[in-house]
Amino acid sequence: MWSIDSLVLHPALMTLTFVVGSVVGSFLNVVAWRLPIMLERSWQREARSLLAETEDAANHGMIDADEAIYNLAWPGSHCPACMHSIRFIHNLPIIGYYLAGRKCSHCQAPISPRYPLVELATALLTLVVILKLGFTPAGLAALVLTWVLIAITLIDQARQLIPDNLTLPFLWLGLICNLFGLFTDIESALIGCMAGYLCLWLVYQSFKLLTGKEGMGYGDFKLLALLGAWLGWQLLPMILLLASLTGALVGGLMIAMGHDRRVPIAFGPWLAMAGWVTLLWGEMAK
Repeated sequence: MWSIDSLVLHPALMTLTFVVGSVVGSFLNVVAWRLPIMLERSWQREARSLLAETEDAANHGMIDADEAIYNLAWPGSHCPACMHSIRFIHNLPIIGYYLAGRKCSHCQAPISPRYPLVELATALLTLVVILKLGFTPAGLAALVLTWVLIAITLIDQARQLIPDNLTLPFLWLGLICNLFGLFTDIESALIGCMAGYLCLWLVYQSFKLLTGKEGMGYGDFKLLALLGAWLGWQLLPMILLLASLTGALVGGLMIAMGHDRRVPIAFGPWLAMAGWVTLLWGEMAK
């Protein structure tokens, strides 16, 4: 249960939780930047292979020699403008951004404030989860889901993409957690998984039939299926209601402020936000 006493009685533990959350946030920045690039490179290699052009492309310099070692761990943190390696002290979560003077120490290119903001947000959300659920199996599992939802939000917001690499493995993890009844019973989780996918799939097909346009991507179906697998079918209406209301409100404000109507607004971040809120407080709606 939520308790301010936890913060008062265990300040060192809460501080450690905050620090761990900020470190995870730093890693999520890497995931959000690199995973889409890794996927694009993989798709390009597969396409060239299918077209039997891999060897010819390599001979003409179309394949970067470093592609094979571009992943979440390598190369090390570097400035995207000049590729200069970032010093350890400047790579510290949150404070490193300010120690570096908010710019690259080598080329002086400005560093986006998104990095410390993501680290701070992840640290705060991590702290909220632990204060709410404690250091229990459910609390630790909820931390994993929280971090995955942050990564999905960052990627979908920037790239209009929700990678299967994130949704599908953690969908299965949700089902495994609920084999032990961490958040709901396994029957509700299985129905939630199926219903989450099918309800948005039906909305997509209906919208496409009526307008001839695609209103959302398949990644949104899989994300709601993931949330259904973790939380059960009973909480899907609450997730959809929260996501739709916040998405419509923010989308309306963006359009009023000049957002190009032809540019789609990602729905995944609102599903992720609604899923996180429901994870912690959804029981009140049952």
